[in-house]
Amino acid sequence: MIIGERLRTIREEKNLSQGDIQSRTGLLRCYVSRVENGHTVPSLETIEKFARALNTPVYRLFYDGEESPKLPKLSVLKAQDPDEWGGDGKDLRTLDRLRSLLGRMEEHDRKLLLHMAQKLYSHRGALKRNSKK
Repeated sequence: MIIGERLRTIREEKNLSQGDIQSRTGLLRCYVSRVENGHTVPSLETIEKFARALNTPVYRLFYDGEESPKLPKLSVLKAQDPDEWGGDGKDLRTLDRLRSLLGRMEEHDRKLLLHMAQKLYSHRGALKRNSKK
């Protein structure tokens, strides 16, 4: 099924107008119409906006079944050296979650986060050096 047809079907099932989608997403009504009529292919980011506006999971825009599809386990936690942080147990789960969240962030947000982490690390190092004097 074409994404535009699927979007229209779900929108109509929820008794929403294209104007409702416009107000919920910030996308112009004429753009919503162009997507629904197959004249424009939306980006993944725009598809996520549609899914939020329709209060439906993204997979439902691509999947015709009644039940959610069985998903393969894509991320397998593998124990590393247990003596290093992130090597096993709770630390490994935290590291895996951090990796997942970083993957969903925009590039400029990742750079900002890295910059802040570097500042914290250098500030903490300076505090340790001063306390040893």
